[in-house]
Amino acid sequence: MTTAPALEDSTEQDCCTPAVTSVLDAQTAHQRARTFKALADPNRLRLLSIVKAGSLNGTCVCDLTEPLELGQPTVSHHLKILVDAGFLAREKRGTWAFYSMVPGALDAVTETLLGL
Repeated sequence: MTTAPALEDSTEQDCCTPAVTSVLDAQTAHQRARTFKALADPNRLRLLSIVKAGSLNGTCVCDLTEPLELGQPTVSHHLKILVDAGFLAREKRGTWAFYSMVPGALDAVTETLLGL
């Protein structure tokens, strides 16, 4: 009959040494979750794509409803989430709102993903 070799006693220090030098604080985790949640919707990703491909002077909200085949209130809701998350800037011109990409916003997401 063969017996398994005895396990060596390990010290608490060996098994409990933190592998990570820093962890997210609650506020940073909440902010990053809001950012990822904003990107987790296919309509919002499409809106970002349309605005990014649009004019440097901004894309009118009137040009965003038809490509998504959504009503104006729904598109406005998605745009508000993207503005609040820091991806889009909104500029009011008369009765219309124009949206443009916030410079570096997508780069910041990439850095966040690589830093996790």
